Amino acid sequence: MNDDRKGGHKNSDPPPTSQVEPAKVQYCPECGSTRLMRDYECAEIVCMECGFVIAAKIADRGPEWRAFDNEQRAKRTRVGAPLTYTIHDKGLSTMIDWHDRDVYGKSLSPGQKAQVYRLRKWQRRIRVSDATERNLAFALSEITKIANNLNLPKNILETASVIYRKAVKERLIRGRSIQGVTAAAIYLACRQCRLARTLEEIAQASSVNKKEVGRSYRFLIKELDYFIPPLKPSQYITKFSNQLTMQGKVEEIAHKILAAAKELKLTSGRGPTGIAAAASYIASVLTGERKTQREIAEIAQVTEVTIRNRYKELVERLMFQISL
Repeated sequence: MNDDRKGGHKNSDPPPTSQVEPAKVQYCPECGSTRLMRDYECAEIVCMECGFVIAAKIADRGPEWRAFDNEQRAKRTRVGAPLTYTIHDKGLSTMIDWHDRDVYGKSLSPGQKAQVYRLRKWQRRIRVSDATERNLAFALSEITKIANNLNLPKNILETASVIYRKAVKERLIRGRSIQGVTAAAIYLACRQCRLARTLEEIAQASSVNKKEVGRSYRFLIKELDYFIPPLKPSQYITKFSNQLTMQGKVEEIAHKILAAAKELKLTSGRGPTGIAAAASYIASVLTGERKTQREIAEIAQVTEVTIRNRYKELVERLMFQISL
């Protein structure tokens, strides 16, 4: 009789294929290879090195239906809307249809109609059950409204919703207006995603005082421990060019002017909107697509004196060659 069966080598034998859990299979117990193939037609996990069948009963994670062309696949596919943070329940809620018909299209009986009416009423009530969900439902609708007024992209809307959810989770909303915190969340999301939007624009779109938005913004940064990089003047160039309907060449020259000014440290200590507006004005003059200082000042929301001062600084330090 072989003595190896009596010692610690008893447990080294590979387990039967039917007892192996497919989710825990990481390597072949026979040769130690990690090159495994999952054959869903035969419901087996096979080693590609030695051919050992590790598991013989794996579950098919695909749909229970079959489709033989793209039309059948499109009809039989059952998917829902993706998860989104812009809805208080993340889009996972269900709605009971107002049509009093069953799955076959037949009308319900009077007793069934009364029962469905009660179900629909309670479904509508419990969808927003407690005070936190009511707060989220109202605040997220305000965030969506402000984002639509400013034509902000979807990533800004999602980021602002996540920021507001964090503020609610940390109990930072108590004692502050929902409108002010939502506007501050949108401004914070714009700063995080490096989208040039000023406090004045956020305040105008949200009908909240600029001072209130700024106060809530500083409060969120302090309590949520966010690091917000400072805005660069180059982030405003594209915005000004689009609003002034200038050509792409003007935007390109304005970026070059800002790059040269940055090398000479002319942007240090200057407001990003003012120096970006001055660079856009110089670029419009150089390309012949001249815009007045008043037009640029209205778009940039700075004074004409600021543009003139930045313009003089750039002209004195930088050498321009203007071809007439």
